[in-house]
Amino acid sequence: MDRLRIGVIGLGWFGEIHCETIVGIPNLELVALCTRRPDRLSEQASKFGVTKTYTDYRDMLADTGIDAVSIVTMWDQHTDPAVDALKAGKHVFLEKPMASTVADCNKIMAAANASRGILQVGHICRFNPRYRMTKQAIDEGRIGKIVALQSRRNIPAAWTPTILEKIGPIVGDAIHDTDLMLWFTSDRVVSAYSQTVSVRNLTFPDIGQTMYRFKGGATATLETVWCMPEKTPFDIDERMSIIGTEGIIHVQDTFPNLGIVDGSRLHSPDTTYWPMFEGVRGGALRAEFEYFANCALMGIAPKIGRPEDAAAALEATLAAEESARTGNVVRIG
Repeated sequence: MDRLRIGVIGLGWFGEIHCETIVGIPNLELVALCTRRPDRLSEQASKFGVTKTYTDYRDMLADTGIDAVSIVTMWDQHTDPAVDALKAGKHVFLEKPMASTVADCNKIMAAANASRGILQVGHICRFNPRYRMTKQAIDEGRIGKIVALQSRRNIPAAWTPTILEKIGPIVGDAIHDTDLMLWFTSDRVVSAYSQTVSVRNLTFPDIGQTMYRFKGGATATLETVWCMPEKTPFDIDERMSIIGTEGIIHVQDTFPNLGIVDGSRLHSPDTTYWPMFEGVRGGALRAEFEYFANCALMGIAPKIGRPEDAAAALEATLAAEESARTGNVVRIG
């Protein structure tokens, strides 16, 4: 087999972006779509020329003409589709956060261990070339022992009113930086302290500020603000600093990496994660799916996007959210 036949479960805005990415990858073939909304299903099937459509993911999993699935449902609805897909022998690409509880992560990992299919969790930042080069430099010993990390991942308010009814900024976005920090340090978080601020009185707070202590002694601070002014000309303000005993690495993937001035305002569009060229998505998301497809076709477990790493990142961010609720430092392990 030189091509993986894949279906997408969940057709929200990011499920559609998954589809726009998959159709541009030579060894992936988008053959099926699933969502509970018939109108959305018909719209997306027409857009992508897909004939196999389902309103129940279990019917999709019963189709022997489907080799793999991408699961892009809400984070608290990941467990059953992931477990069932793995039991059906499908290869599974599972968007982050892996699940909504550590117990559910464990269920998914148990199913993966018993499956002939592979499981990759979509922590896209590991495919950002700036972070990949950071990891490479750290592994080469160029900055010595890591002692402190700091991150910022802020987005405009216009993006988030709907999202904040479903997930908060710590698990929703700081989980990216948590995962990266765990990757860079090859360590684990042993305590978390966090504070949140509600600006717009939505279901979840707009702002999360988090501090971690790692087992090896390093500390970290993470800023996640989901209410930058709506007139902000860029989609994300993303930065990270890693301080070691022998050097420092600073990563910046934000304005002004590209500035476009048109008749309305200054724009700085995404050039890293899923930029679109001629109707097809590129960037880190494409690289992530290419990696998934290659691993699945070769029958090897992914080394990037491992479920145990994704579970550790979730555990740390859930501890941070508990800290914000209680006002206490939360210890892990």
